[in-house]
Amino acid sequence: MEDHHSVHAPIPGLGLRSIKTALAVMLTALLYAIPFFGKNPTFACIGAIFGMGADMEESRRSGGNRFFGTIIGGFIGLFLYWGEHLFYPEGNYWLRLPLAFLGTIIMICLCVLFHWPGGVQPGGVVLCIILFNTPAHHIDYALHRMIDTGIGVVIALVVNYLLPRSRLERWFHLKPSAREIPNAAGTLAAETLPEETHTGTDTADL
Repeated sequence: MEDHHSVHAPIPGLGLRSIKTALAVMLTALLYAIPFFGKNPTFACIGAIFGMGADMEESRRSGGNRFFGTIIGGFIGLFLYWGEHLFYPEGNYWLRLPLAFLGTIIMICLCVLFHWPGGVQPGGVVLCIILFNTPAHHIDYALHRMIDTGIGVVIALVVNYLLPRSRLERWFHLKPSAREIPNAAGTLAAETLPEETHTGTDTADL
């Protein structure tokens, strides 16, 4: 995990990850201004926010959690929605209660099975939206949520790849973290700070 570095802006706690997150959201919304897309960018922007990590490894992990969870929750929600309306074309709220329970259990088991436990939360969101708040064209709705999330995550990964911390530190004239300072042999030395400087909790780079 990378250290948090403020860019000395008037906004307290503004860090490099914050700037990249805001840029990813703006680029995602800009992409949806193209007539070819022509849809609401909300879920894609959410995907961009979830997909932005402090570094590429964290971005792949958090973005993968969001994307995988959305796919699992979306397909389970579609299957349960179809089963409900197969027996009750007008829908049955009371049937949705055990279906929501069953769907959540299945989703958690699949996320654990595929080693994506971080996908439980975003998958549960999509599952509940499809079951309890899905418009008439539920298949299109679910598929669009999956596609939008994927687009947002990809944009976040691209921004993080093109704007690594080292590049932003040069642009904003920030001091590199101690572990990035080369030693006399030309390798990166991990300098240990005095123990008393670690009394507080590390600040997340957001």
